[in-house]
Amino acid sequence: MSEQAESENIAGEAGAECPRCLKPPPLCVCDSVAPIKNRLSLLILQHPQEQDRALGTARLAAQHFPGAVVKIGLSWPSLAKALGRPVENPARWAILYLGSASAEALHAEREVIALTRKGEMAENQRAILDRIEGVIVLDGTWSQAKALWWRNPWMLKCQRVILNPAHPSRYGRLRREPRRDTLSTIEAVGLLIATLEKRLDIATTLNASFERMLARYREVEKTHPELTPKPKPRPDFRRRRRG
Repeated sequence: MSEQAESENIAGEAGAECPRCLKPPPLCVCDSVAPIKNRLSLLILQHPQEQDRALGTARLAAQHFPGAVVKIGLSWPSLAKALGRPVENPARWAILYLGSASAEALHAEREVIALTRKGEMAENQRAILDRIEGVIVLDGTWSQAKALWWRNPWMLKCQRVILNPAHPSRYGRLRREPRRDTLSTIEAVGLLIATLEKRLDIATTLNASFERMLARYREVEKTHPELTPKPKPRPDFRRRRRG
C-alpha cells in the first residue's frame, strides 16, 4: 500500500472505534493481547471523566484476564453490585488506592504494601496479601480516584494497598504523572497481580502490551495528530492539598 493510500485509510478510520478498547482502529493493539490464566479476579472502576481513548489503558489491561470487569461510574452500593456477582468476604479483596500514602515515607521495601485504615503499614504483610482473592483498581487522576474512594464507603471493608514500583511509568513525556510511584492502570494491574500471585510473567505480559500501545501511539502521532490529542497535565496533588 502506498504512503498516500495508507494515510487516507487511517483518516477514514478516525471516526470508528474498537468495541473492545474503544480506541480509533489505528491506535488499537487488541489483536496482540495474550489472555492470561491466573488466580485473582480483577475489577477496574473508572471515573466517568477518565476516558482518555488515546492513552487510556484500563480496557487493554482487562482484556488479558478472563472474567475481568470494567465499570464506569461514581458510586455503587457494594462490591457485589460493582462486580455483578456475590462476594463472600470483601476483606479478601485488595483495593489499590494511593491517596496521601507514600511507600517512601513508610520506609517500605515491598512492591505491594498493605495499609491499615489509618494509612499506616499493616503488620503481617505476607499473611494479609496471601489471602487476597481479587483486586480493585481505580482508573482516573488522583482527584478522580479520591472522589471514587469517598463516594463508596464499602471500600473501607476491603484491604487497601499501595504500590512501590522500582521504575517510573512508561508513559514518560506522553503523560507526566504527579509522583514517581504513580503508574498507568495497566502497569499497576500488572505489578499488583504479578506480586500477589508471585508470577513475574504477568507483569511482563502487560508491560509488553503497554509498550506496543505506546509505540502505535507514537507512529500515528507523526501522521495523524488529530487522533492523538495531548492530554491535559495531571495536577500535582501535593499542591492541591497545601491550598
